[in-house]
Amino acid sequence: MKTLFLLFLTLIVLALMPSCIEDSIDTSPSSQPEFSVDTLKMGVIFTDQPTPTHRFLVYNRHDKVMSISNISLRSGQKIFRMNADGFSGETFQNIEIRPNDSIFVFVEATVPPSGTPALTPTTDYIDFTTNGVTRSILLLAEAQDVERRHGLVITEDSRWDATYPYQIFDSLVVDHGVTLTLSEGTALHFHDKAYMRIYGSLVTEGTPQNPVNLSGDRTDNVVGDISFDLMASQWDRLEFAPESKGNRLSHTVIRNTSNGVIADSLSQVTFLNCRLRNSADYSLVSRYADVSLYGCELAEASNGVLAIMGGKLTANHCTFANYYLFSGLRGASVQFFHFSPDSDNESGMPYLTADFANSIFYGNGTDLSEGDFTGTDIYFNRCLFKSAGNDDDNFINSIWDTDPLYYTVRNDYYFDYRLQPDSPARGVADPTLTATEAAYDFYGTPRLPYPHLGAYQTDGDAGNN
Repeated sequence: MKTLFLLFLTLIVLALMPSCIEDSIDTSPSSQPEFSVDTLKMGVIFTDQPTPTHRFLVYNRHDKVMSISNISLRSGQKIFRMNADGFSGETFQNIEIRPNDSIFVFVEATVPPSGTPALTPTTDYIDFTTNGVTRSILLLAEAQDVERRHGLVITEDSRWDATYPYQIFDSLVVDHGVTLTLSEGTALHFHDKAYMRIYGSLVTEGTPQNPVNLSGDRTDNVVGDISFDLMASQWDRLEFAPESKGNRLSHTVIRNTSNGVIADSLSQVTFLNCRLRNSADYSLVSRYADVSLYGCELAEASNGVLAIMGGKLTANHCTFANYYLFSGLRGASVQFFHFSPDSDNESGMPYLTADFANSIFYGNGTDLSEGDFTGTDIYFNRCLFKSAGNDDDNFINSIWDTDPLYYTVRNDYYFDYRLQPDSPARGVADPTLTATEAAYDFYGTPRLPYPHLGAYQTDGDAGNN
């Protein structure tokens, strides 16, 4: 029994010895923390507004406790704010990290206005002093002054330019009989749940070099290198109210919405080389409206990229593609309503007339909600489909069951609907069907004399589009 007792006591002592070693503090100057980043990049931020919180990790890769004698913000400008290991402040002393463990450091900032439209780099350092040695993390934000608008109703013809971006809170409404013109390069950033409603007219003058952008106001990354540009539901919608006329959007990107773009009863809207993408509902809904799409991309929406109910629609050299990231697809990419006696919704409105030409319908899920348009005024002329099918009076000179070979790689969060060099959609569009409005693509590349199907004539590459 005595032998067993001594053996048991020895095992207890041996078990306790490592913990005693681990609890001792390493005082060697060579014992230093490691960091998950050397520069904390906070992206492009708006001045005079708190940023989202960013974070990084501080690691102790050693077998003893590490005591960081001082953690502090260097400049004392009070632009950046810090939380280290659960404590907020500008400086901290004697923060201990257990062996082979880590702590979080959280950082946010509020940058004062600069009085200039240029992006202004704003920096500071967090210094970590351990065993007499100081190492630093660079904090970097590009700050930009912004024009803020709250619940604005535009009651006279107005032009907004690209000098400063606009941040829209609550709503932006264009009144009856009034035109709002957005000059090339103008950017509207909508806050959570904000919307834009057009009773009069909206004209955007984007160009291949300087498109107009309507998007959410989150300019940072969701996580890692994944930008909020990919996220839906950042703002509500762009809506063309009933009987809104004279709307013409050129080289305009509309993204990050909850409810997409809505063209309501008897409104009239022309989209020229536009991108409507990343919606939690539909990218575009047309209800008894007159909508024209030339060289447009409609993509990434949970319910479908286009829903058409009655009215009139023209689509020339368009790409309809759905690789939505954040939920299963809840419907076909392009959906048709109130287009025949069998689909009559008792609204009393005329049935849909639609003309699709030189366009591509390909993505995850089903491409079209209907397959038989016999007796309707819906026509597809020289279009490429994911579905297998046969030509008839409504489907003319089609390319069936064929992958157009986009550059898009959904799993890599990369969405580029230009065509790869060996795409079967390259050079096979019917040039006699290319509308004058679709003679150039989003990038300014002429389509003729050998136009590709879909929205893009410009060659793709490995970079972002």
